[in-house]
Amino acid sequence: MGAQILRTTIAGSLPKPSWLAEPAKLWAPWRLSGDALAEAKRDATVLAIKEQEDAGIDIVGDGEQARQHFVHGFVERIGGVDFEKRVTMGIRNNRYDAQVPTVTGPLHRLGPVHRFEAEIARAHTRRPLKFTLPGPMTIIDTIADGYYGDRVRMAMAFADLLNEEARELEAIGVDVIQFDEPAFNVYMDQVRDWGIEALHRAAAGLRCRTAVHICYGYGIKANLDWKETLGSEWRQYEETFPHLARSRIDQISLECANSRVPINLIGLLEGKDVLVGAIDVASNVVETPEDVAATIRRALDFVAPEKLFPCTNCGMAPMPRDVARGKLRALAAGAALVRAELGASELGASALGGAKLGGRA
Repeated sequence: MGAQILRTTIAGSLPKPSWLAEPAKLWAPWRLSGDALAEAKRDATVLAIKEQEDAGIDIVGDGEQARQHFVHGFVERIGGVDFEKRVTMGIRNNRYDAQVPTVTGPLHRLGPVHRFEAEIARAHTRRPLKFTLPGPMTIIDTIADGYYGDRVRMAMAFADLLNEEARELEAIGVDVIQFDEPAFNVYMDQVRDWGIEALHRAAAGLRCRTAVHICYGYGIKANLDWKETLGSEWRQYEETFPHLARSRIDQISLECANSRVPINLIGLLEGKDVLVGAIDVASNVVETPEDVAATIRRALDFVAPEKLFPCTNCGMAPMPRDVARGKLRALAAGAALVRAELGASELGASALGGAKLGGRA
């Protein structure tokens, strides 16, 4: 059984080194430019992989070191998007305002978007590699439409471009491609009406594992303030999980640690791999391994161990680097605690003639 269960991973972003970008900041400005910036992005990507491996993370990612923002890092390489024509737009149903670029013509890729960092990451680890892309619904919620006149039509156009990119990433050797859809916790009716269809379009033809990440956002003030309005229980997942359970997406990444999400909602994802958030990204308090283990144990009441992947609640881009490193170590150590417990349980079941818990390669 061993390492085949409770394999740890991250939701996406990690903090950038201070020599690459301004620290402890979302949308942090780059410190360098030109060839020096490209070299720094390369070095930061290799470092992010190494630090995850050192912490004991099983399925690693590039940490989004070469992108300033998880959405705009993709969109800035798309033709038909004018970054000079910025407008102020409400994001996530007007949770906060942002200066966003405008779609002014037919959308098309100007070339590979993330090949640079994906090839670097793949070359520097033998562990399974996950790569994140923004989901179609979240993209159109983070960009202004000055051309299509139909948000769904624009989302499907982005889905086609994401699919082109995802197929190239798979060819590089990426093992898991994750689409980030925080907008799924805001526009639940749209998830039902066209969001799942857009995800399927983005993932069409992929043979690698596919995932969708749905959370309550980075640990920034706008998100923290919004969470305070959600009451004693956060039940947004209750509306979207049944649709995702019927989808063709393999894995669902969700927020759990220090949240008000009722743990039993995970049971709505029967048949899916569940990437359960066991690390709180809205706090700089570093969890203990036992904190992480407690979250995992709760989730195991609803998910088989071979289908449970301990993860972070969301990305950690705005977080101090030493805090993020501590949290990664806690994630791996907490998973190891529960893995050992399950190993002991398996031995007991075997001695009694019980069935063994299966692992998956």
